Amino acid sequence: MKNLFKSLQSLQIKLVVIYVLLIIVGMQIIGVYFTNVLERDLTGNFKTNIETQIDLIETRIEEINEEYGDDRAGFQAEVQKLLYDYGNRSDIDEIRFVNPDSVLIATSKLSNESSVNSTIKAPKTKESLDTGLSNDEIFVSVEDDSKRMWIVNAPLIVEDRVIGAIYVASNIESVYQQLEKINNTFIIATILSLFITSILGIFVARTITKPIINMRNQALLMSEGNYTSRVQIYSDDEIGQLAESFNILSKRVQEAQANTESEKNRLDSVITHMSDGIIASDRRGRIRLINDMALGLLNLQAEELQGRDMLEILNLQNDVTTEDIVEGTEISHLLVIENKDEEDTMIRVNFSTIVKDTGFINGYIAVLHDVTEQERIDAERREFVANVSHELRTPLTSMKSYIEALQDGAWQDEEIAPRFLKVTHEETERMSRLVEDLLQLSCMDSEVEEINKEIVNFNMFLDRIIERFEMTHKEDVQFIKNFPNTAIFTEIAIDKMGQVLDNVISNAIKYQQREPKRVEFYLQQNSYYNRLTLRIKDYGLGIPNSKVDRIFDRFYRIDKARTRKMGGTGLGLAISKEIVEAHDGKIWANSIEGEGTTIFINLPSEVINEDDWDV
Repeated sequence: MKNLFKSLQSLQIKLVVIYVLLIIVGMQIIGVYFTNVLERDLTGNFKTNIETQIDLIETRIEEINEEYGDDRAGFQAEVQKLLYDYGNRSDIDEIRFVNPDSVLIATSKLSNESSVNSTIKAPKTKESLDTGLSNDEIFVSVEDDSKRMWIVNAPLIVEDRVIGAIYVASNIESVYQQLEKINNTFIIATILSLFITSILGIFVARTITKPIINMRNQALLMSEGNYTSRVQIYSDDEIGQLAESFNILSKRVQEAQANTESEKNRLDSVITHMSDGIIASDRRGRIRLINDMALGLLNLQAEELQGRDMLEILNLQNDVTTEDIVEGTEISHLLVIENKDEEDTMIRVNFSTIVKDTGFINGYIAVLHDVTEQERIDAERREFVANVSHELRTPLTSMKSYIEALQDGAWQDEEIAPRFLKVTHEETERMSRLVEDLLQLSCMDSEVEEINKEIVNFNMFLDRIIERFEMTHKEDVQFIKNFPNTAIFTEIAIDKMGQVLDNVISNAIKYQQREPKRVEFYLQQNSYYNRLTLRIKDYGLGIPNSKVDRIFDRFYRIDKARTRKMGGTGLGLAISKEIVEAHDGKIWANSIEGEGTTIFINLPSEVINEDDWDV
């Protein structure tokens, strides 16, 4: 039923119904007008004919009245004969002549001859006699099969005196029967015309609505995202021009949609692969978009964020409001995200407002910058400056104290003066080494210093360095070497890598208390990856597990007082790390507190046959 009602609301049905209704209304108007005119003409002709006969009867009765004068019996006989003559016609039912006293003088109807010379009760006839005016009426005769009868009463006036009235009852049913036949014919013609016009209307409506239906279907496809199909053009009229315009519109929408999709995909790709986190919200602050970088920075899942408050997720609901973002105040904040197994992540959050051209606020954007490394570098920079200041201030303070003592007369004391000068010299040397190490680090950081590499037999290179230490520590240090029989070749800067090994071996010797001291060397090569690994193990104090990774930081000391006493600057391992990384290598440490430390150096190796090397 619902589908039927919906189909009746279609444009095609409406056009057909309107078309048929117009035809019906038009035919009704024409039928009513035609029927009325025809009825008026037929009844008018019929009445005119009867009235003509009445005029003839009146003329003849006047002649008979003059002819017979006072002979009433002869007058009555002639009038009766006259009425018989005119009453024999098929359209006349009865003709009467009534004198002024309403006495029936003559009648053409045999069944009423018994009433002749009797007073009759006929109000219309009496009215005509009294007024001297004609009157008529149409009534339905119940006695005569309900036929329509037209009654006319016409007074007969002679010398301004009414001498009687002529009553004519005519059968007008034939006129209405003729009208009924014509009306039936008109109704049949109307029905036939409606049937034909309905078929024509359906065809015409289909011709009009077919392209409109096609455009509707195309619009539905467009609403579903399909812009490829086109509307067929059937004509060059207004509907055809509309279909052509619709096809152009569909093409333009397709191009605009493609451009929009392209821009959206480009924007999604940019947002997804941005190095910064992006969070977009609606004007109420509810999250509508968040990229993977933001999820990673916040350690959250996308499913648990959609529709939640952006400031609540960032834990800034007590510090920032949407009004602050709109006004541009307090729009940058630093967040600290705690990680269980890693260092805390520091995030800089900047807010901005999305405003339409109309000035309506459509939402807010939060940009998350990972500033952990920057903050760490800034902290290291501050710590580095503090350490440099401290390392320089300590020898300068000592030197200043001894120099002031010498100025105050200590130089004259033969026992104190040499000792003060020796300490001043040592502090000067220490400060000089510190400045040289800082300069070397600065050059390596700025990549100003060039590293001249050459291919060497690393076994022989390492053996020569160990021999040099054996010569200086042959009594108090044991050096254990575990080298492969096959030569390992690598491309290094001999002086720089020698500095690294000197520093590592010196530390291995310096921080041991056991006697005799012991340093072990293990060298091996991974031919598959073309890498070599050197392990230098000592049996010294060891390093706490939480501080092992920091020994390569600049100025970092496990025991600052003891390291400074031993003459260290705190930059040796940092310089070693810079040199090793400049050789595309890695250096790291493993340590057990109280048992010793192992330094690992991993470098690229070269595949060279030893026979070719000797040549």
